Amino acid sequence: MSHSVWIVGTSRSGKTARLIEQFCSWVQTENKYIESFYTKNLRQEKGGHLPKFLYLRPTEPGVLVLAANDDNRRELGDKIVTNTLGKYPVRAKTPLGFFQDEVILFWPLLIRLLNLKAQFPVRLRPETEQELATKLWRSQLNEEILRLAGVNESRFIRRILDLLQLAAYSGTPCEDIAPILQKGLQENAINLEPEFLASLLLDWRNWCLERGFLTYGIITELYSQYLLSDRNYQQHLTKRYQAVLADDVDDYPGVARQLFDLLLDQGAVGAFSYNPNGAVRLGLGADPDYLEGLAGRCHIETLTGFPSDSLADRLAISMVELVTEPMGLYSLPNAIQSILTTSRAQLLRQTAEVIANAIKSGQVEPEQVVIIAPGLDAIARYTLVEILVKQNILVESLNDQRPLISSPVIRALLTMLALVYPGLGRLVDRDAVAEMLVVLSGREGASGRVEEGENNSSPHHPKIDPVRAGLIADYCFVPHPDSPNLLPVSTFERWDRIGYAATTAYNDILQWLEKQRSQQELRLIPSPISLLDRAIQHFLWNGSNLPYDQLAALRELLETAQHYWEIDTRLRQIDPLETTPHATINEFIQLLRRGTITANPYPVRPIGAAKKAVTLATIFQYRSSRRFHRWHFWLDAGSPLWAKGGAATLFGAPFFLQERLGEPWTAEDEKLAEEQRLRRILADLLSRVSEKVYLCHSDLAVNGQEQLGPLLSLVNACVSVVSEAVVT
Repeated sequence: MSHSVWIVGTSRSGKTARLIEQFCSWVQTENKYIESFYTKNLRQEKGGHLPKFLYLRPTEPGVLVLAANDDNRRELGDKIVTNTLGKYPVRAKTPLGFFQDEVILFWPLLIRLLNLKAQFPVRLRPETEQELATKLWRSQLNEEILRLAGVNESRFIRRILDLLQLAAYSGTPCEDIAPILQKGLQENAINLEPEFLASLLLDWRNWCLERGFLTYGIITELYSQYLLSDRNYQQHLTKRYQAVLADDVDDYPGVARQLFDLLLDQGAVGAFSYNPNGAVRLGLGADPDYLEGLAGRCHIETLTGFPSDSLADRLAISMVELVTEPMGLYSLPNAIQSILTTSRAQLLRQTAEVIANAIKSGQVEPEQVVIIAPGLDAIARYTLVEILVKQNILVESLNDQRPLISSPVIRALLTMLALVYPGLGRLVDRDAVAEMLVVLSGREGASGRVEEGENNSSPHHPKIDPVRAGLIADYCFVPHPDSPNLLPVSTFERWDRIGYAATTAYNDILQWLEKQRSQQELRLIPSPISLLDRAIQHFLWNGSNLPYDQLAALRELLETAQHYWEIDTRLRQIDPLETTPHATINEFIQLLRRGTITANPYPVRPIGAAKKAVTLATIFQYRSSRRFHRWHFWLDAGSPLWAKGGAATLFGAPFFLQERLGEPWTAEDEKLAEEQRLRRILADLLSRVSEKVYLCHSDLAVNGQEQLGPLLSLVNACVSVVSEAVVT
């Protein structure tokens, strides 16, 4: 293997292809070495035979393969396998995924180094992390502290936890957070002492380590502060990996640079790709400037210019200039057009209609169109989807994370839990019971018979419709704080109005609930997870093909429940009196009802041909996915959020960048950062479109305020294809 390579280029300039080419060349070099070794030994061996182990080929070269995020990781792994004909299956990882694997693999070493209790580590999900931190800190966070912080309790706790994560990503020990904040927050922007915030984080980290709990921040700190500096670990690491291949390092945390430096110091060879117009995760833990310092250790290959099949090739420079120096008179070519309206509601309708007309007239295919917005509120998402679906045009929301509680199936199952376990009556009301009856009567299991003309594999219409469910809930539901109950349907005087099918389905639900209650009293239900599984099997699954969104939500519910009770079991082993089983169920239901858990299941990519659908995404989601389309629709082009990149910067993020560790962040710094971010966004997005960009602008935002964002000069410099003046 030869010298390390630093590949720098704009979006879609061929950086990943060049990395894969480098991987293949490493593999060929290794192959030649192995083959010459075999040939030499075969000549020396009298009978021409070698021991069997010498014929064993390596299944994986010692190459550490990293990608910026999970979607890119899968794609990179697939491309490498394709290009090497599957001879060298690789495990591509994200930097955080790699740190997590290493911390768990070398947990016994960490137990010895930190004198921890010998127990297997459990990773906390972000929502569980927030809940447990809230409980730990609640006694110290009084109303006065929250008033000084200027945010609610939930937001404040998230901010503090993010500080631990940012510090860990930068390679800063938890103990050094206070001095960095003290130096950075000279004007004390949150009116709280940095020492107080740091003490909360130290308490939290130590509390987690005592119980074997790992968060992303703690995992990264353990890796950077303890494993990377340990000689035993360093020896294992350099034996396993003689090469490192890392794509899009402009989105990696600073700790990754420490890992790369160590490998290169020990004689490994590296290949890194860097996009000056990338840095999508800057402000969320990435440190592109620090990672760029690796270039000094490598042979630099520059992939010049923008991709020739994109609008960036001819428009990126002029459009960036027009945004940064809007005083100049300039008109944009027909490839850039605008859709102008006064109200946002009108803008959403006009945008959807322009897309529908273009698809119906054959100018463009649905899968060649993307709608990109700095932020997608529920109204915009619903309006666009509703109009396009009515025109028989599918819409795919990129990485759409809806709260689990928004699914009627999930709400019904939580109501069922509250009816079976005692002490949860305050979580059940008449409307929740009615919804549960509708949802749980929707399959054959709830009625015991298949309607004529239906088959076992298709979803059935609910046997109890909303009107009948409401009547039953009104007359048969008995609220109670400890033991809410459902009475037989005959309690209702005019129960004959319910009908045979609905009555049969209701009786089935009633009998099932009664059976589960009696089993719960006899402790024959191992855990609430078992009860959820039973309900899904009896009422929802029953051999039928559930819609994908329901299946995804149910899978996420069971995984979340499994995780929650795993944490609860660990807590009760250490603090036996801290929680009761029923209190845990109560907290679990409340957690889901707060909407913090979303269903975002695998597989993310469709199997087989790509779905013929218009893509709907935020700027952050679209740039992270590294996609490419013929037509772009930039929604809310006048919004000031375009300068923010469509993703909120974490509180304190600038203080933990290596080049300016602890330096105060001024208004001038913020202005410069937004200008640079906007340049990158424009260059990046224009590299990902080949034919047309529609700037979709309404004079007024959702809240009625005038939109005067940084792209307004572009809107004014291009031809309006649709405006309210010409709309009939």
